[in-house]
Amino acid sequence: MAAPQDVHVRICNQEIVKFDLEVKALIQDIRDCSGPLSALTKLNTEVKEKFQQLRHRIQELEQSAKEQDKESEKQLLLQEVENHKKQMLRKTTKESLAQTASAITESLMGISRMMSQQVQQSEEAMQTLVNSSRTILDANEEFKSMSGTIQLGRKLITKYNRRELTDKLLIFLALALFLATVLYIVKKRLFPFL
Repeated sequence: MAAPQDVHVRICNQEIVKFDLEVKALIQDIRDCSGPLSALTKLNTEVKEKFQQLRHRIQELEQSAKEQDKESEKQLLLQEVENHKKQMLRKTTKESLAQTASAITESLMGISRMMSQQVQQSEEAMQTLVNSSRTILDANEEFKSMSGTIQLGRKLITKYNRRELTDKLLIFLALALFLATVLYIVKKRLFPFL
């Protein structure tokens, strides 16, 4: 029958291998992730949790190794603990790379959103310019129409001014003729002998 201590060591080793495989799978999922930032963040959080559990199991294994009665078993377990720590250190580097990739992805998505907003603002500005151009063209057409009307009005006013001068001259001549006729009639009636 195996000692309880040996069973505990075996269980710790099995859990360490299990967590190690889960961390590797999660890191692969992070590499393959092309989804939204929230999915990447969720995977990153899961990796951190698995690392915490892995650290805890390695510490338990180290404690069990220190409690071993036989020096050879103790050294063998401590060597195994060192190997697990080294592997975990390499995985921690992968985790930091995953976090860096996550941060870069977040930055790129932020830049993409800003560029999208800029494009939208440019489209709105372009639409405003098109509308302004249309308004200016309409105003220009109306100005040309009014300009023609003003030219016609100017010609009519000039014509009426000339007509007024002609009318005044005709009235003056008619008045002069009337006065000359009245004077002639008065002269013939009052002074027939002249």
